Amino acid sequence: MSAPILTATDLRRHFEVKSGLFGQPHTVRALDGASFELVPGRTLAVVGESGCGKSTLANLVTMIDTPTSGSFSIDGQDIQPGDELRDKVLRAKVQIVFQNPYGSLNPRQTIGKILMEPLLLNRPEVSAEERERRAREMVELVGLRPEHFNRYPHMFSGGQRQRIAVARALMLEPEILVLDEPVSALDLSIQSQVLNLLTDLQDKFNLAYLFISHDLSVVRHFADDVIVMYLGKPVEQGAKEEVFENPRHPYTKALLSATPMADPTRRQERIKLEGELPSPLNVPVGCAFNPRCWKATEDCRASRPDMSDGAHRFACFHPENGAT
Repeated sequence: MSAPILTATDLRRHFEVKSGLFGQPHTVRALDGASFELVPGRTLAVVGESGCGKSTLANLVTMIDTPTSGSFSIDGQDIQPGDELRDKVLRAKVQIVFQNPYGSLNPRQTIGKILMEPLLLNRPEVSAEERERRAREMVELVGLRPEHFNRYPHMFSGGQRQRIAVARALMLEPEILVLDEPVSALDLSIQSQVLNLLTDLQDKFNLAYLFISHDLSVVRHFADDVIVMYLGKPVEQGAKEEVFENPRHPYTKALLSATPMADPTRRQERIKLEGELPSPLNVPVGCAFNPRCWKATEDCRASRPDMSDGAHRFACFHPENGAT
C-alpha cells in the first residue's frame, strides 16, 4: 500500500454558542478527536447520522475551516493556519465535490468558463489556449460531449451537473478529492453511473478519496476503509470488510441492521434504537451513546471509553462479538 498523502491526528473543532443575549456560552464539540490517513488509490468513508461531524471533518480537510486543536499534514507538510502562501499551494492538492449539483455551479457561466476558472485563479501562468484545451479534455473525460462546453448548467440533468462538478474539482490536478454526499441528491439509476465514474477516475489518477455519506449501501460498494461517527467522535474505524462483517461497536451494529441486504437468503435482526440523538449542546456524560445503548452499564455512564489499538479500532467497554 502507498504511503499516506494526508495524516490527521486528534482533529477537533469546537464552537462557542450563546443562548440569548445574557446566556452563558456553551461549547459545541462538532468534531472531537478524529485520527485517520488518506492513501492514494483508496477511499475512506465517514458515516453516521446527521449532526455527527461528517461535514465538519470535510471542511477541515479542505481547509474551509481551521481545527480548534489537533494537526494534519499533506505530503508531509503540516497545515499551519495563517501561512497563506503554503496554504494556497496545499489547497490545490485538495478539492471538494458538494452534495447539491444544482447549487454548486454558477448559473451565469457556461460549462467551459466554470471549468477554466480554477486555472485562471490559481494558475495565471497558464495561457488561455491551454486552459481551454484542458477544460475540453476534462469534459470528455467525465463522459460529456464536446458540444456541452458552451452550454449553461440549467440545460443539464442532475447527474450531468455532478459530472461537471467532478470535472471542475479535477482541473487543478489534486491528489485528494473530498466527496460530500456526492450522489445523495441523485436518482438511484444515476447514482451508480456517477460512482462508477469516480472509481474510474480514481484508478486513472491514483486519487485519495474522503467520502462523506449516510448511505451504508453505497459505502459498502464504494469504500475501502470506514470511520463511524457519533456526536462528533469516531466510535469505530477500520477496513470496510472488518467494519461491515465484524462490527464491534453497538452503534455500528444498529446502523448496519437498518441497511437492506442484497442477499435474500441472509437474514438479520433489526435493532431499533431508543430515544433521539442527544443535542450537541448537552452531550451525555461518559459514552455519548449510553442513553440509547442496550448494553450500557454504570461504567458507560461514568467515563468515556478510549479507542482500542490495532487496524480495526472501536471505543466501547462492552464490544459486540462482531457477527452481523
